[in-house]
Amino acid sequence: MSAFAAVDLGASSGRVIVGDVRDGRVVLREVHRFPNGPVRVDGSLHWDARGLYRGVLDGLRAATDAVGTLGGVGIDSWAVDYGLLDADGELLGDPFHYRDARTDGVPERVFATIPAPELYARTGLQVQPFNTVFQLATEHLDGARGLLLMPDLFGYWLTGERVAEVTNASTTGLLDATTRTWATDLAQRLGIDTGLLPTLRDAGELLGHHGSVPVWTVGSHDTASAVVAVPAVSDDFAYISCGTWSLVGLELDRPVLTEASRAANFTNEAGVDGTVRYLRNVMGLWVLQESIRTWTEAGLPADLPDLLAAAARVPALTTVVDIDGPAFLPPGDMPARLAAEAVRTGQRPPQTQAETVRCILDSLALAYRRAVRAASALADRDVTVVHVVGGGVRNELLCQLTADATGLPVVAGPVEGAALGNVLVQARAAGALSGGLADLRAVGARGLELRRYEPGATGGPTERQWAAAAARVGL
Repeated sequence: MSAFAAVDLGASSGRVIVGDVRDGRVVLREVHRFPNGPVRVDGSLHWDARGLYRGVLDGLRAATDAVGTLGGVGIDSWAVDYGLLDADGELLGDPFHYRDARTDGVPERVFATIPAPELYARTGLQVQPFNTVFQLATEHLDGARGLLLMPDLFGYWLTGERVAEVTNASTTGLLDATTRTWATDLAQRLGIDTGLLPTLRDAGELLGHHGSVPVWTVGSHDTASAVVAVPAVSDDFAYISCGTWSLVGLELDRPVLTEASRAANFTNEAGVDGTVRYLRNVMGLWVLQESIRTWTEAGLPADLPDLLAAAARVPALTTVVDIDGPAFLPPGDMPARLAAEAVRTGQRPPQTQAETVRCILDSLALAYRRAVRAASALADRDVTVVHVVGGGVRNELLCQLTADATGLPVVAGPVEGAALGNVLVQARAAGALSGGLADLRAVGARGLELRRYEPGATGGPTERQWAAAAARVGL
């Protein structure tokens, strides 16, 4: 049983990818893809959980048709969002989408009960308005008898087992970053029934069975799985898991819970095998995706390769923004928001689609620069290389800009990082592989097509120009 199905659920699509583990390497094959995205119900954004589950089941049937017997199934997804269950274990309603506006202003309410420094010292979590703890502060929980994060919800529907895999649980704001146990005292102070919180499980355990197929816990936060797949050969690396979101950080053996870390808004999330994902969320390719959607709806040409080629001809750093600004979080007209932000900061707004794309990519590279350098300083860890994994690997312009901005070589690949890490953890749990993270990474790296980008290789901006651009927008 060398074939494992990775259910990889992203914010814009879900995929079922089969990984065949043979001869010391993994070969991935996508067997099913289905759309995902927010649905608006009564003015609020939700996830179509049941529709997603139908896509998962269709994908598992396709996986079985493709390879016969599966050695297992593992599920990873985005973080923070959850479903509430009633006394019969039924879903009370479609889970809220993290981009819904219901948490606007809620962090400040929570901090009135538990001051931000105290909360960070326990949970180590970056303040994002959509963190689970802030979402729960808006909920009426009277009818709820259980809470399951999204990948755990689908695992429950497959197996009947209710658990919280620890890598995703660490994004809730309710997990103690040091002990990796629920911070029940914090939950109680916030009026959250601790009976809602399921039993914690580590990645790499048997959850249960779907029919006769084992379902394994994996790094159920997709970034946790993606970091497993980083083809690093030493520990002096930074990573960028680049997709709809970009997660930029380091892999550590202990959390960084200092006041300086809190002020820099870094997060300490659990990784596989007891590691810590010390990182900062960066807005990611969401801004580009929303721009393309806006142009398409307006009837404008929006072919991504053409846009990237045109953007490469635009002078660098003409216009930059703080891409992590709150204006860029909700869906909407991103080109108009970018233009407004340029005007607000005294810059010339982008005039064309190509200039808008260049603004987005230059701004992302600036955000990566800030995050990598801050993580290195706060964790007292030297960084000699940046690994980019995920869909952003295909964006050659962004990868080169990242090398230029950080002043570090960038190694790009794999594209399907989350699925590869998912499969590697399953295969080890099932006995098809053995060893620690270094051993899994060595297997995952075999046969990968990696590309290396050197700083300044294409005559891009100098360090002084990057620093000046950062100063323009306060980075």
